[in-house]
Parts: sequence; structure tokens; C-alpha cells
Amino acid sequence: MAPIRPAGVPLIDISRQYAELEHELTTALARVRRSGRFVLGPDCQELEGGIAAYCQARHAIACASGSDALLLSLMAHEIGPDDEVIVPSYTFFATASAVSRLGARPVFVDIDPASYNLDPCRVATAVTPATKAIIAVHLYGQCADMAPLVALARRRNLAVIEDACQAIGAEYRGRRAGALGDTACFSFYPTKNLGGWGDGGMLTTQDDKLADKLRLLRVHGMQPRYYHQLLGINSRLDTLQAAVLNVKLPRLEGWTERRQAIALRYGELFSSAKCDGLLGLPTADPEGRHVWNQYVVRVPDGRRDALREHLTQRKIGTEIYYPVPLHRQECFAPLGYREGSLPETERAARDTLALPIFPELTAAEQTLVVQEIAAYFHKPPHAGGHVLAGPKFLKHRTARRKA
Repeated sequence: MAPIRPAGVPLIDISRQYAELEHELTTALARVRRSGRFVLGPDCQELEGGIAAYCQARHAIACASGSDALLLSLMAHEIGPDDEVIVPSYTFFATASAVSRLGARPVFVDIDPASYNLDPCRVATAVTPATKAIIAVHLYGQCADMAPLVALARRRNLAVIEDACQAIGAEYRGRRAGALGDTACFSFYPTKNLGGWGDGGMLTTQDDKLADKLRLLRVHGMQPRYYHQLLGINSRLDTLQAAVLNVKLPRLEGWTERRQAIALRYGELFSSAKCDGLLGLPTADPEGRHVWNQYVVRVPDGRRDALREHLTQRKIGTEIYYPVPLHRQECFAPLGYREGSLPETERAARDTLALPIFPELTAAEQTLVVQEIAAYFHKPPHAGGHVLAGPKFLKHRTARRKA
């Protein structure tokens, strides 16, 4: 009997994951309801301990969202007016908006085209006397090239903040995201590898004093009650979110392994499909551990949007991260960046397309995704193009690192 062909493929389907956790989640939420401790309750402290251990960090501090984690981290490092913070432009808005909210200036730097993360060589040339910090985003589940960034920061007395919101469990040279910089920021938005039932965030650090400061900043700088040592914000994690995440955290490694297997299968399927003119497949740093929050391919020659429409018509979910780089956003126009300022970032914004990836994605669904992409590129008339193969990008990245 022939296998049943899926009717479509969602970009992500979190309902599949929750179906198998329903009883445990119901029990955990009922326990919180009975306790009446709905903000920073015991489940939050349990989660902080679990995340600290998982990320190989000395401290973990829960907060209300990944965006708040970035803001709190900058506040702890005393970033303010007249300061500059180096950030990528190819990232989610919060990475740079947190800088601007404190009156500091985001300095956008181009990316390595293989990893989509900050190019350390370009970071080195962007540092000025006003630079106070570097935010290294671990985009799509892969750590930035941290060794040269940290070495540069130590020479210039800069803070290193990891934006690890898409990369919980990722590793760089044997160390986990969250233990590579001075502070690190995580998001528990529902579609993350470890996602809650709403917003939630976490900070990690090895520094005792920074940890104490972050704990104060998340509660209006208050300790004891009604006595305020610092100007902080209200960014506390709901206990209900922590309870959900505590149920899920022990399963994170298994889900990560499934994501890795899915990414490997995509590579094998695309190799067999011979999608000429299509794509640069994503690459994994051989010195790291990619956790595949997203599986992002390149579609050159201006064909990305047409391919996406083709897949949408066949009920296959896709997403574009990120169609307008931050340095080209209207709200950052006063910074003076122009088209062509960050060529690799702008090329990624034009060419990249995220395909379905989540732990419960089936082999049949993956096959359908690749078959439909191949069908698009094989149908006449064929526009041609160049295959941007993964090894080429990896070789490019290695050469840059040696430079």
C-alpha cells in the first residue's frame, strides 16, 4: 500500500507537542493555581536552576520576555546615552531596539554569509571610543564565532551580550550558549525550541554581581519591598509560564536531536532532488552544535518570493526572516545607513526562506516540501542560476576566520 501523501505542511505545529504533554501540563498548572503564587513563584526558581545547569551558567534570572532580557542586560552593563553598541542588522528588531530605548546608538555590522551571524572581522573595524558593548546574536540556532569577539572585547574593555533567544542548547567549542559572554538572553516565545504558553525570558551570567543586579533590575530595583536601590523595570516571569517550561525542559535534548535529524534529512533530500539553480543550504559549524530553530535556504536570482507563492498554493508553510534589515527600517533612518551599506545582510534579506522544521515534522512531510521545491525549479521555462552549495559557504567562513 502506497504511503499517504500529506495534504500540506505547516511551518510549525506546536499543538502536536502539547498533545503528548497534556496530562503533565494540566497537573502543573493546577498546582500553581492552588498555590496562589502567580509571579516569580517556586516554579520560577526551579526553572532558573534548571536553565543555569542546562546552559552551563552559574546564574539564571527569569524575566518577562526575551526582549526584556536584552533590555535588562544592557541596563546591567550601564549602557546609556552617547554609548555605542555593535549589533547585527540581520536579526529580530528587539536586538537593536533595546539599545535605542536606553538612548544609546546601535552600530550595525555585516554578517558572515554562511552562518548569518556577526562577522568578527567587520566588528573589529566598527569599534570606536564610544563603543561599550557587542551583542552577538546566535541566529537560527547556531552560535556566533565567539572567540574573536570575546578577545576583541577583552582588549577594548567591552561587554559581550549573547542574544541566544533562538539558540538554547547550541554550543561553541564545547561550551553552551549562555556561558560564552558576560550575559546572555533567552526567549521562551511559543515557537522557540523551548517555548511557553506566552511570553517569557531568561538571563544567564557567570558573574555574581551582575546576577544580583539583574535580579534587582527586573523588580523595579526593589530590595527589600518598597526600598529601591536602582531604577529598574517590571519584568517578572509568570509562575504559570515557568510551570509549563519545567514540564518541557527535560525533553529539550530529545527535541533538539529530532531537529538535527530533520536538518540532516533535508540535506539528503535536496541532494537527491538536484534542485538546480536553487539554493545555498544552511551549514553547521563543525566546531559547534546547531540546534536548528530555523532551517533557512537561499533562493538566488530574485526567485525567492515566487517559490514562496508556489509553496503557499500547495499549503506548505514558509517564512521570511527578515525581509527588511534593521539598518533599512524607517525608525533607524536617522542613523544614516543607505542601501548597500551592509551587502551580505541585504543579500540575505533578499534571498532567504525558512522551511518547516519542528520536532514532530514527519519524513513524509519533509519529502513533500522538497518535492514541491524541486517541481518549481524543474518546471519550464527554467531561468537557470547558480547552486550556492553549503560547502562553499563553509569554506568561505573558514577562510574569514583564519584571516
